[in-house]
Amino acid sequence: MAASAPVRILGIDPGSRITGWGVVEHAGSRSRCIDHGRIHLDKGELPTRLLRIFTEIGEVVRQYAPQESAIEEVFVNRNVASALILGQARGAAICALAAAGLTVAEYAPSQIKSAVVGSGRAEKQQVQHMIRILLNLPETAPTDASDALAVALCHAHVRGTVIKTGEALRGAWGNATVAKPRTSFPR
Repeated sequence: MAASAPVRILGIDPGSRITGWGVVEHAGSRSRCIDHGRIHLDKGELPTRLLRIFTEIGEVVRQYAPQESAIEEVFVNRNVASALILGQARGAAICALAAAGLTVAEYAPSQIKSAVVGSGRAEKQQVQHMIRILLNLPETAPTDASDALAVALCHAHVRGTVIKTGEALRGAWGNATVAKPRTSFPR
């Protein structure tokens, strides 16, 4: 695929209470926001919230027809139980993407911040500010939606580098692109 051919990318910022999503169209060195939003999951038991993530991400895919997708990896700080729940929310989103036949790229939070802000230790407000500037948004998107747009932009930058160099990325960026998932499962 040529670097200048437009590609629509869905970025996901998974969460067990709020899952952010953002769709960008990227061509050459230009990106534009198609839409963004948040899935509020404040009520219900965990299985119900996970099903809602799966269903609503599937609806976003049907509505915006992205060609590629990217998701933020789980960051474990101190609370392992919270990280496990976040991992389940992430899994529900990945399943929705795989069910739609999309490739899924995965990026660490520091990679996303570095790609968008220039520093892997950037604060959330810095990410929001840069997303507004880079995508020429009329107003600052909510944190979760900004983070999802940042995931999509990170993927756009990485895929552009891969296309330009013709080589797979090495080191910490090596897991950025993943083979296309199966559309049918073995019995």
